[in-house]
Amino acid sequence: MAGKQYLMTPGPTPVPPQVLAALAEPIVHHRGPDFRPIYERCLERLRAVYQTASDVLLLAASGTGGMESVVANLCRPGDRVLVVSAGRFAERWAEIAETWGCTVERLAYEWGSNPVPEDLPDALERMGGARIVFLTHSETSTGAVADVRELAAAAKATGALVAVDAISSLGAVPLETDEWELDAVVSGSQKALMTPPGLAFVSVSAAAQAAALEQEARSFYFDWRRILKAQSKLDAAFTPAVSLVRAQEVALGLILDAGLEEAFERHRRLGRACREGAKALGLDLFSPDDDSSAVVTAVRMPDAYDSGELVRALRDRFGITIANGQGELKGRIFRIGHIGYYDVFDVTTTLAAVEVALGDLGVPIERGGAVTRALEAYEDAMRV
Repeated sequence: MAGKQYLMTPGPTPVPPQVLAALAEPIVHHRGPDFRPIYERCLERLRAVYQTASDVLLLAASGTGGMESVVANLCRPGDRVLVVSAGRFAERWAEIAETWGCTVERLAYEWGSNPVPEDLPDALERMGGARIVFLTHSETSTGAVADVRELAAAAKATGALVAVDAISSLGAVPLETDEWELDAVVSGSQKALMTPPGLAFVSVSAAAQAAALEQEARSFYFDWRRILKAQSKLDAAFTPAVSLVRAQEVALGLILDAGLEEAFERHRRLGRACREGAKALGLDLFSPDDDSSAVVTAVRMPDAYDSGELVRALRDRFGITIANGQGELKGRIFRIGHIGYYDVFDVTTTLAAVEVALGDLGVPIERGGAVTRALEAYEDAMRV
């Protein structure tokens, strides 16, 4: 379809024009003096967004690559690890750990719910302790955002290391790496950090660095020792994605210049607007109906209708791309992302199109109130 396109998925997300302009800058050599200050600023700004004084590793990879680097550096074959799972992306932690030979236990919850920190000590006691507890901050398959601070505290009390998937949450909702004593936190460029896909980031605490150094390297490309050594000299262990690093440095500057708290507040308001607009259509939410759900809004498709048809209708007729459910939720929910470079009018445009498309599909909905309610909710949230 010709015309304007709206990317309303949980990732990739739209990219600001300043960031796109940075991508168009001439290529520079990654070992030369032109790249070094860009690289230095990007690493400094990553630490600021992570709220950490520790190293943040920069990898040319997807977020999944960052997750795999955590397992490769912190786990040995046979290590007992615990995955707190309430959705598709938490299961990815388990799959990676099993691939690397770990003995994986799960503290599993129904998809769409939030893990309960009070359950963690009993789970760890039953399994005889764990080397690492793997957490998922924002579960984009369901729209739920977990209480990582309390979950991490429960895990640390048992002596376990804590690794967190913050791929879609970093820069969108509060996450304090050092204050919450998180050992390894993974994120990616293509979500709230407003840059095209291709970069992964991993913050590495002193305890995580020490644990990695205790064992022989099990990966060549993801060997943290190589990366830490290179970054300490403002170099890269391997050829970095120089244009993406330049763009990411600009995007991080936009976030920090406006202020992290402003970013968190904007996402909170966008989440509330989207949830209230969906409810005004007479639809039921799948994601929790509270301000923790500021990353993606997951909505139940009414019984006897397939959300895949809605996804196709929005794309083909309006040029709006939203996300279907994943795994067991495919066809049962649809997901609207609002992390990164979005404003309330992106949300209301999507809600208006959802109303039209659902009506065309014969879905019984409440007409005419979604946009108004979303705008009211956005303004009301500013006063709370």
